[in-house]
Amino acid sequence: MANNTTANKTDKRRNMASDNETRNIYEQNPIPERKVNLTTTIIISAVTLIGGLALGLNWDTLEAQFAPYLGGKKVAAEIDFSSLNSVYKKLAEEYDGDLDKSKVIEEAKRGLVNAAGDTYTYYLNAVEAEEFQKDLSGDVGAGIGVEIGERDGVVKVLRTTPDNPARKAGVLAGDIIYKADGEDISMLKVDDIAKKLRGAAGTKVKLTVLRNNKEKEFELTRETINNVSVYSEYKDKTAIITITRFDQDTGNLARKAAKEAIDKSCDKFIIDLRGNGGGYVSAAKEVASLWVDGKIVVEQRSASGAYNEKTYANSNSAILAGKKTIVLTNGSTASASEIVAGALQDYGLATLIGEKTFGKGSVQALEELPGGDLLRVTVAKWYTPNGKNINGEGIKPDKTVERTFEQINKDEDPQLDAALKY
Repeated sequence: MANNTTANKTDKRRNMASDNETRNIYEQNPIPERKVNLTTTIIISAVTLIGGLALGLNWDTLEAQFAPYLGGKKVAAEIDFSSLNSVYKKLAEEYDGDLDKSKVIEEAKRGLVNAAGDTYTYYLNAVEAEEFQKDLSGDVGAGIGVEIGERDGVVKVLRTTPDNPARKAGVLAGDIIYKADGEDISMLKVDDIAKKLRGAAGTKVKLTVLRNNKEKEFELTRETINNVSVYSEYKDKTAIITITRFDQDTGNLARKAAKEAIDKSCDKFIIDLRGNGGGYVSAAKEVASLWVDGKIVVEQRSASGAYNEKTYANSNSAILAGKKTIVLTNGSTASASEIVAGALQDYGLATLIGEKTFGKGSVQALEELPGGDLLRVTVAKWYTPNGKNINGEGIKPDKTVERTFEQINKDEDPQLDAALKY
């Protein structure tokens, strides 16, 4: 998926004309015949060869200098990696053991990308890239059915999903992830902890959590997790549409859910974006188009200008325009979810109820690398229709209603209750 993005990067490369198109151009604009003698031909060929060699040998430098005029970003022509090679040589000479060269190179790539100092810019090897793509599409395979995230400096269970192993065993929202099969994983990143908890269906994992500063251990059997991106339920004439992520199917599924609710004569819509970490901007556009008719949904701006782009809602597709709409948000509502929430709030098309959103106002591109590796790199910031970038700030709901872990574990939902009463 070269040059695809979690924020729907537009391909800035110009498409080359096909051979047939090229021939047609020349047929319509014939080139006059010219005669040159042999000496002239030899001189022209020599000059062309020298010029070509000079251009080729200095292409990196020339590209860097002229990139700003071609819609790109000016970067250093090259980096002197001799000091890095010196470190490797000294390591190889002195280390009491064998070094895996492929691993050394992989970690060097990872360190190079991490030097950007951006949480959302990172390198993935081929295996990690495949897992990332599966996560984005909701193909999580087998697991224990927990949603986890960082809170107060530690990774906690944010919620357990119905009819899955963790909830059945008694794992609760608010539990701090501590160990998996006896290994302390508490200091790992959220994604790395998730990998530890996943595995083949039918395999077991011993999960240790901290609850009220006491360890609690659960032996769980992994199961295939049903993880659709959109599902609905109804309370009288109110449709509650939950969107768990924004993948390639989300737009169609959300429109289908909206049409079904209209067919049921629903006059009120609650869109639950709590815990939705985002996904593709294209999917956010499709969802927003249920309310927004042809207007701007989000604007991308980059320092180089290469990723500047305005995304508009579809025209004549706003089947929920004018319908009473409430959007539920919390601290895990992020990225594409915030694009939808921000657009609906800016246009006054929905009331936001819940807690302030996460605050991820940047755009990432997915760039394929040799060998199946992947570079996820921040390429731009995005802005709501009113021109606000919410990075690090989040979106404040129109009506703040908190929901504690204790309430989650008791299946109490004051946020949904407030939306139903609104």
